[in-house]
Amino acid sequence: MGRGRAKAKQTKVARELKYYSPDTDLQALERELHTQTGHDERRSVGDDRTSDDDDGYDEWAPRDR
Repeated sequence: MGRGRAKAKQTKVARELKYYSPDTDLQALERELHTQTGHDERRSVGDDRTSDDDDGYDEWAPRDR
């Protein structure tokens, strides 16, 4: 017994977190996205393959492809 007050508090906090919508500074977000350096550029899938990526599957893969 005595859990009712604690459960009500948890429900209240959960509801506040669920429906809380802070004001978003869209201009600051835009500045942040536009000032990123080129180190985050997207590359094609095969560009960054290194020897560390070798998982040994090549030995078991069918050779006729």
